[in-house]
Amino acid sequence: QVRLVESGGGSVQAGDSLRLSCAASGRTFSTNTMGWFRQAPGKEREFVACAWWVADNTYYGDSVEGRFTISRNNAKNAVYLQMNNLKPEDTAIYYCAASVLSQKVRGHGGYDYWGQGTQVTVSS
Repeated sequence: QVRLVESGGGSVQAGDSLRLSCAASGRTFSTNTMGWFRQAPGKEREFVACAWWVADNTYYGDSVEGRFTISRNNAKNAVYLQMNNLKPEDTAIYYCAASVLSQKVRGHGGYDYWGQGTQVTVSS
């Protein structure tokens, strides 16, 4: 059984940083795409970032590029999201996702496994 477990969420002030972690178990994703999405109350799930195959292959959503950095540790079957200069509009539940593909995957339909999510709240 595949499980993705996120951690690292919390409540911070605007301008602060947070680092989210996602640990995968039940299957190795070292050659597959892993990503992060977020969903704010009343809004659709939004693509944040993904990484595939090797560390240099990354892709970001427009609203976070330059502030967020995705990274992965294949030895630990984990993916991370470093979030800097957080803004109130970054407030959402953040979800880790994994795909059986190994390419840029922006749509949530391209992911096969999902974590339960971790709450990030940014106050002004």
